[in-house]
Amino acid sequence: MRFSVVSWLLVGTIFAAEPFRIEVVDRENGWPVPLVELRTTHGTHFVTDNAGLIAIDAPELFGREVFFHVKSHGYGVPADGFGYEGFRVSPTVGGSHRLEVDRRIIAKRLGRLTGAGLFAEAIKLGDMPLLPETGVFGCDSIQLVKHGDRLLHFWGDTTLPRYPLGIFDMTAAVTPPTPLESFEPPLAMNYDHFRDGKGELRGVAKFPGAGPTWLGGFISLPAETGENRLAAYHSKIRNHLEEYELGLCVWDEGKNEFAVQKVIWRAEDGDNKPPMPRGHPLRWTDGGGRTWALFGDPFPELKMPATYESWSDPETWEKIPAPEHPRSAEDGSAVEPHRGSVAWNTHRNKWITVFTQKFGKPSAFGEQWYAEADSPLGPWGPAVKILSHENYTFYNPRIQHEFTPADASFIVFEGTYTAEFADRAVPTPRYNYNQILYRLDLDDPALEPARD
Repeated sequence: MRFSVVSWLLVGTIFAAEPFRIEVVDRENGWPVPLVELRTTHGTHFVTDNAGLIAIDAPELFGREVFFHVKSHGYGVPADGFGYEGFRVSPTVGGSHRLEVDRRIIAKRLGRLTGAGLFAEAIKLGDMPLLPETGVFGCDSIQLVKHGDRLLHFWGDTTLPRYPLGIFDMTAAVTPPTPLESFEPPLAMNYDHFRDGKGELRGVAKFPGAGPTWLGGFISLPAETGENRLAAYHSKIRNHLEEYELGLCVWDEGKNEFAVQKVIWRAEDGDNKPPMPRGHPLRWTDGGGRTWALFGDPFPELKMPATYESWSDPETWEKIPAPEHPRSAEDGSAVEPHRGSVAWNTHRNKWITVFTQKFGKPSAFGEQWYAEADSPLGPWGPAVKILSHENYTFYNPRIQHEFTPADASFIVFEGTYTAEFADRAVPTPRYNYNQILYRLDLDDPALEPARD
């Protein structure tokens, strides 16, 4: 039986109409859940946006019952008798379906902060006006510092729409000191990126030498001249991950970019690299009332008096013995940190840490842990796993304590979600190589084992 020309025109009219709406929410609290993947039996793939929405517009899925496999790091639905996690629904033009998923992790996913199409599915469904796109498709490893009356956000290698090779000398943006009004999804960060005269994204660390420039250890320190200076260390990279130069750099307030202050080590100097002020620094006042700047990733391994002049002079730097690895609250095994951050928490009246486990399971660099201590120097109490990934990477997490009120009963932390360093993982569209924000409620009973 053949369709007439009129029939084909009618079909075209139907599928030019409103898509079928799927809304994915956390069963516990009704919050939208970003990064939930749905896949049909013939491999069509959909991913929820920051509003927890998917717009189904594939014409072959309408007018029949369709099974969708459900996959989401830390969230899921009960498996059926054959072990399939999914659901059945019959999509209709303009229709909708609400899917409730169970959270299987302690941390709650709030949403993606960077990249394109944060609300792409919502826009297809007509729920939100088109938000201005930043021009960022992907970016690596957040670094954050409060300098003056604003927050400065810095990222490493940045992917752009126009070509596979993007920006490799740090991109940056500004936000107000309290950039988020709500800590429930959906959310979006209103970044004001540094751009060139043509309005295009630009690097802020264009240093001499081939290869990417990576910066870290951002800190705003008082100087003898009376103002605060924004400082960081820099690393020049070749052969993917090989450092061949290390040094210090300072923010030029007039040009809104970093300039090299001094080079401390080059590859030709030999293999003995000096300790550098890396990681996410913090300030700490010791028992004698002296204030230090501590640097490490995640745990402090270097300290210096908290002044710009001391930071500028490696002779004032002191190495700190590394603490023992935290031990799992579940089985007592050592949990070797890869990278992470440490912050003081008023609600817990403790120093806290969120860090990535090195060679964890099921994901080698995707398992995140939480622990507490009386001192930023350790020792650290029992560690509790708060976030897990299935063959995917989530690295360089930072506790964004600047975002939240000082006495908040929760924290938020941000990290890089990427297929890099996983076992042939399939990159998640739009989300891959971008920053995702999570919330951790500190009074959650699941964290009780961390109270040593």
